Amino acid sequence: MQLIDGKLISAQIKQEIAQEVLAMKANGETAPHLVAILVGHDGGSETYVASKITDCQEVGFQSSLIRYEDDVTEEELLGTIDRLNRDASITGFIVQLPLPKHIDEQRIIEAIDPNKDVDGFHPINMGRTLIGLPSLVSATPAGILELLKRYKIETSGKHCVVIGRSNIVGKPVAGLMMQKNYPGDATVTVCHSRSKNIAEICRQADILIAAIGQPEFVKADMVKPGAVVIDVGTTRVPSTLTKSGWKLTGDVKFDEVAPKCSFITPVPGGVGPMTRVELLKNTLLAAKMRIN
Repeated sequence: MQLIDGKLISAQIKQEIAQEVLAMKANGETAPHLVAILVGHDGGSETYVASKITDCQEVGFQSSLIRYEDDVTEEELLGTIDRLNRDASITGFIVQLPLPKHIDEQRIIEAIDPNKDVDGFHPINMGRTLIGLPSLVSATPAGILELLKRYKIETSGKHCVVIGRSNIVGKPVAGLMMQKNYPGDATVTVCHSRSKNIAEICRQADILIAAIGQPEFVKADMVKPGAVVIDVGTTRVPSTLTKSGWKLTGDVKFDEVAPKCSFITPVPGGVGPMTRVELLKNTLLAAKMRIN
């Protein structure tokens, strides 16, 4: 069993991005500028946005944070998005999800200029991704493919089973794994909460991508020997072993499943760091699109 080290790969990619930013500046171009919009004070969102700003500093990007309280109106948020869309100094921006219930998340996503949608959630970017056209690809699926590529894991003709059908991970990663390129060319099956015989389907997988959001859902009897297992889950569960009183737990029961695998991602330290670094890659790509 080989551990897929997302921290290591993300650090390598950050170095590559930083070199590109230095080259841009040497060429008289402005460094990419990423803006994050944060609504409310959700602990997970606060931590995630803070990490994104730190990432920007590490690679030489400009970054800005726009904060709103939970009672911000949808119209005010849409006004800010419109301003950022029209501001030529802003390369890309994200609206951190989830949003308060009185705000229509889909309306917010669709208001973002697809060329600045570095989260890759806009229907135009999703659609272009699905049919294989250049796009800003949703960060977590892009990170998964980057891990497969960097570890030289064969995907052509393999059976890839995706557990989960979310717009953010399940659907786009299934589409990417079907593309006529590498990583890709796989036969893809998507399972979800209404699928029957999930364990039986998972046992057929050469590559199993777990993105269902249920801690330790995938047990050893659901994985065939030699499978590649990618764990997207990041659920906070209570723990008496940590100072915080909780720990991050994946969708895979790691200690039980890992001995059966050829490759497996840990949680934390697997897909998570790749999601963050792919956001940086999308911001750099958006800057190149603007220049061209």
